[in-house]
Amino acid sequence: MCRSIKTLRPPALPGEATDEDIHAAALQYVRKVSGFRAPAAHNREAFDRAVDAVARATADLLGGLEVRGRSARGAG
Repeated sequence: MCRSIKTLRPPALPGEATDEDIHAAALQYVRKVSGFRAPAAHNREAFDRAVDAVARATADLLGGLEVRGRSARGAG
């Protein structure tokens, strides 16, 4: 569905995914799902909340993944 969203875990990403990487992926996902590249002013709050929620869910996912014996976010 979102071909331009890159994989954010090793080994696809050589290092740890940054908050900026996660936010960019969340923004791309919400743009794709909503159909808006930039929402109108009356939709901005809902759009921004969705980006934040997807970014949090992505960080939680990456934090919980184990890739070849280490966590995807580098904490393991």
